[in-house]
Amino acid sequence: MGKFFLYIIFFSLFICIDTYSQNTFGSYALPYPSIYYQEVTNKKDLALQLNLDKVIKANPVWKKLAKQNRMSVAVVDLRQMNNIRYASVNGNNMVYAASLPKIAVLLSAMEAVDEGCLEYTPTLKKDLRLMIAKSNNAATTRVIEALGYDKIAATMTSEKYKLYDKYKGGGLWVGKKYAKAGHKKPDPLKGLSHAANVDQVARFYTMLAYGKLVNSEMNLEIMNYMIKPGINHKFVKTLKKIAPRADIYRKSGSWRQFHCDSALVFEGEDRRYIIVALIEDRRGGQICTNLVAKVEEALGMNAKPIIPILKKKRQQILKPGKL
Repeated sequence: MGKFFLYIIFFSLFICIDTYSQNTFGSYALPYPSIYYQEVTNKKDLALQLNLDKVIKANPVWKKLAKQNRMSVAVVDLRQMNNIRYASVNGNNMVYAASLPKIAVLLSAMEAVDEGCLEYTPTLKKDLRLMIAKSNNAATTRVIEALGYDKIAATMTSEKYKLYDKYKGGGLWVGKKYAKAGHKKPDPLKGLSHAANVDQVARFYTMLAYGKLVNSEMNLEIMNYMIKPGINHKFVKTLKKIAPRADIYRKSGSWRQFHCDSALVFEGEDRRYIIVALIEDRRGGQICTNLVAKVEEALGMNAKPIIPILKKKRQQILKPGKL
């Protein structure tokens, strides 16, 4: 009886240690523990930056667009939970971002629900899902009307998130309904109604990955709205082919020549990253579709890194990528 009791204790301890190891070091599921959250701007990686720069320069169209500030790209390597890597091209260049900034409306709505300022009704839940998965403009407009522009701006500029800072290139901003009529509240830096830069979108997804949006409960709600995209184009079109079992948390946007996409991709041990692209070009949708495989190359996935990993002491980068 004594030996059996000791066996049970030992077995239970083994399970606990294994679970702790998975959650703390292996991290088989999202969100990662929030204590491991890192700011992307503090985790710029020279090797990843050089790889990203090289895949952009290798394509004459992409190279030209990047030089003209008409193509911005960001990537976050999440494979090491306690040591992420970040690289970007035109990272803090804020541009018109069509429907992508609807993630700002989603976060603001969940903050308002948590504060008790907005009732979390079945109707609101339906609108939030339509807004993100289907990018439905009417649903988005209803949520914006319930919140008001000031609430969205306050959430984006809050000390908690700092997803918009006019002194650091702007960021995520929604100052107009997704409708023809209605007054506007343009962003203070460039006067844009629906804006983003890849640095701040990457920060949003990194906070999502580490359970830092609103609180742990609401962060999971936000993840539930963003997973399983309902529009199969751009990043998703490629990911469905090369990683059909991957979890994809995503929001895209398109309007005239403006094409944007953003996603948190999570599958197994090797495919864990965030990718963001903001493009001003009529070919932007196809560029996003083609970009995924090249970003995975830059990450060293399914191919050797374009540039060998440098020694640790040389891996910090001083400036954001700009071609």
